Amino acid sequence: MPGTTASPPPDAASAHAPHGTRRREALLDAAARRFNEQGLRGATLADIAGAVGLATNSLTHYFRRKEELAAACLLRAVAAVDELAAEAAAEPALEARLRHFFCGFAARLAEVHAGRRPDLVAFNDVRALPESQAEPVFAAYNTMYRRVRALLDAEDAPRLSRAERNARGHVVLSVANWLRTWIVRHELECYERAAARVAELLVHGLAAPGSRWAQVAALPAIVLAPPAEDAAAEAFLQAATALVNEQGYRGASVERIAARLHLSKGAFYHRHDTKHDLISACFDRSFELQRAALRAAEAAPGSGWQRAGAAARAMARFQLSAQGPLLRASATSALPDAAERERVQRSGERLAARCAELLLAGLVDGSIRPLDPALAAEVLLAVVNAGAELPLWVPEAGSEDVERLMLQPLFEGLLAPPV
Repeated sequence: MPGTTASPPPDAASAHAPHGTRRREALLDAAARRFNEQGLRGATLADIAGAVGLATNSLTHYFRRKEELAAACLLRAVAAVDELAAEAAAEPALEARLRHFFCGFAARLAEVHAGRRPDLVAFNDVRALPESQAEPVFAAYNTMYRRVRALLDAEDAPRLSRAERNARGHVVLSVANWLRTWIVRHELECYERAAARVAELLVHGLAAPGSRWAQVAALPAIVLAPPAEDAAAEAFLQAATALVNEQGYRGASVERIAARLHLSKGAFYHRHDTKHDLISACFDRSFELQRAALRAAEAAPGSGWQRAGAAARAMARFQLSAQGPLLRASATSALPDAAERERVQRSGERLAARCAELLLAGLVDGSIRPLDPALAAEVLLAVVNAGAELPLWVPEAGSEDVERLMLQPLFEGLLAPPV
């Protein structure tokens, strides 16, 4: 996540804390920045120690292993989000709850980017932790998720089944996590204003009066069908994409990619010069699949609402199909090559702009209510991105469930009763 390179000034409490506590907090601050820039597996203890003027062996006095440091950073970030959700739960109405939650998160990010608060590590690579460190982090994350999900139990919210409640909680938390990637395009003083618009959009959806999810038709299945000329190449792309989504760029090693296909490292290098080339191809594959969905939707008949819904439906269903998933956008941050990272980020931004054009068409024809199409496109892509992880919260969910559990609440709003 973008932030200042210098350490932020200590707050009043930490300034009066014992020296060992202050040093530990400084290490957590530096580690959070490095993990956000390089991924949990890419950052090194030496780099983190150097950021606070320590030798590596001095750092191990506080954290014996990098994984322990990563877990401590994640637990601190989980606690911060959990606190925001607990405060938001005091509001009685759903929109007030989500506005409080998102605006509080945006205010924290503004302080981080202004250098007044320490960074919070993103949750991108949480599954890359080894089991001994992952267990307490997952327990804390699940508690935080349940608190975010409980925001949906507002007085004015519809009654939901367990699966619907879990999926909508996943939508809210995923959109909050995605907010970190695009809010930097706004002025710091406008962060909370943008976050309030996100909350309003989630609660009321995209629909103008008369627009219903049932009006959205499916695009032909062939639109998102990967090319079949080289099944082996496609298998490598699928395996690498799934591993990067789970373990991050660094964690998706050549050995693991080959093992997922029950092949040797030699079989990998028979087809690929480097891992970097394969991962770059994974990004290109995911972008081209999304581009194909948007292109087909642009050419389809119907209102802007129907065409935007068709594109979202195709992309979200692909996530849990036999050919899925798409590469998650957060994998970009851990790419080791700066030029490649910038290329991938620009591609993602262009796709978001293209998605916004579909929404703008709906604004023009009246099928989508007045809203910020650029911001709505980011939220839409966040939900599509989150579709790949729906089975973590709804284990029985398949590709046909994503639209019912995640897209319909987005397009019609969280106040709308489920289909």
